[in-house]
Amino acid sequence: MDNLKKARENQAKSIIKNLEKRNMTAYYCQSKAECREKVLEIIGKGKTVSWGGSESSKECGIPEALKANPDCTVFDRADYPADEMKEFYKKAFSCDYFIMGTNAITLDGELVNIDGNGNRLASLIFGPEHVIVLAGMNKVATDVPEALHRVRNIASPPNTVRLNKNTPCAVDGRCHDCLCPDCICNQVVITRRSREKERIIVLLVNDNLGF
Repeated sequence: MDNLKKARENQAKSIIKNLEKRNMTAYYCQSKAECREKVLEIIGKGKTVSWGGSESSKECGIPEALKANPDCTVFDRADYPADEMKEFYKKAFSCDYFIMGTNAITLDGELVNIDGNGNRLASLIFGPEHVIVLAGMNKVATDVPEALHRVRNIASPPNTVRLNKNTPCAVDGRCHDCLCPDCICNQVVITRRSREKERIIVLLVNDNLGF
């Protein structure tokens, strides 16, 4: 194991302890493949599952694996036309498991996220029976201020490009704290603790995931 991976593993162990103090369950995965298998193991059989617009989930091959699993009922936004999107959100909001990435995670175990529409963060806060949060070790920040800086200046600019949004950060790659029509930074949520013990399950992955 190279030095970077070993250092990340040690860091992950510390973060997991802090997540557990905050009523969240956490696991460490050495690879994207291990992360995918852990997600399938956690969900098990006979459950309803959905996910947010997560690049991390796609990179781990999780949507494809779930859709190929006959033991799961999957609600995929891609299967719904625009005029049925509200119906999709309602189904996702009431599913057994909701899968999402996180924009940042602090060393103390706080999840920091910024969202445009808000459906992803609404599900994180309340609704689905369980939420599985995928976090590549590239998402780790020292504290909340550093995490917010990361989200605004590292995660959001490429996301606006991915979503074809006309924002200042899409042009020059840095946050302007804009209020433009295409802004994707409308909701800011810091999850410092889960009220329901073990409802939020965090998978730390020893790889770079998402933005």
